[in-house]
Amino acid sequence: GAYLLCVLGGNESPTSADVSKLLSSVGVEVEASMVDVVVKQMEGKTVDEMIAAGSQMFAAVPCGGGGGGSGSGGGDAAGASGGGGGDAPKEEAAPAEEEVEEEMDFDLFD
Repeated sequence: GAYLLCVLGGNESPTSADVSKLLSSVGVEVEASMVDVVVKQMEGKTVDEMIAAGSQMFAAVPCGGGGGGSGSGGGDAAGASGGGGGDAPKEEAAPAEEEVEEEMDFDLFD
């Protein structure tokens, strides 16, 4: 991140000293060997090239945005299939919600 900030600040090819100076200016303790690794890995490459390469890596990873929604739907279906057992927790949950609503019944602009 600090390397990218240096580039965005106008330094096309930051050195280890540049990155360390940026980090220490905001109170971050710098491990020189780690900064050296980052700078060496960036030698001969531009930030734009690295971002493009990283984007292609993310494209290969299945993220499945819809997976979370169907997972919660399955949980609801499992609770509903329980029959009587599923009804009892719903009755207990309803008063708790009413209590929360009563406690939050106020106007911010009064």
